[in-house]
Amino acid sequence: MCHLLGHRFAPRIKDLKDRKLYAIEKPDTYPVLRPLIGDAVDMTALMRGWAELMRVRASIEAGAVAPSTILRKLAAASPNNALSRALRALGRIERTLFTLQWLSDPALRQRSHAGLNKGEAGNTLRRAVFFHRQGEFRDRTFENQSFRASELSLLTAAIVHWNTIYLDRAVQQLRSQGVIIPDELLTHVAPLGWEHIALTGDYDWNTA
Repeated sequence: MCHLLGHRFAPRIKDLKDRKLYAIEKPDTYPVLRPLIGDAVDMTALMRGWAELMRVRASIEAGAVAPSTILRKLAAASPNNALSRALRALGRIERTLFTLQWLSDPALRQRSHAGLNKGEAGNTLRRAVFFHRQGEFRDRTFENQSFRASELSLLTAAIVHWNTIYLDRAVQQLRSQGVIIPDELLTHVAPLGWEHIALTGDYDWNTA
């Protein structure tokens, strides 16, 4: 669906060595690559379901149907559902093309890993801030869950803002002292650290 909507989905591939490529022709057409190729892409299912794929894409673009609703219907549908089979065929084509580019393009792998590391660092910060109840939302109502999530986002955004300001001040101070800090180096610095922030406060037992 990302491809149909004009987006580029570039995930980090898990268990790459166990993944299979898919071809339009039969795997025996490529004797050298035969061990790497799984089944042939079901082009018949893709062509039969193409009109339905276009309707789903149009519905998402128009906002007529939420993607979550489509996912729920697909999860409940039979494996032989025409839309499911068409999506599976298209997905195999897209995953094969992406896997081939992943293997041949080191820059793509670096960008993907960098984005994933920043995302994981952001999640680690949120878990550190939301230490009560071990980071679980146990509110029963969606409204209270939204309030708690918004508060967590506000706190983490405040930490990122604080870090950004003082990282900039530190860089300017070092540069004023003649230290060379290239701008391209700063693109690899993420303001997501919290070791310098007392998340649980300070306790002075001597004043009791």
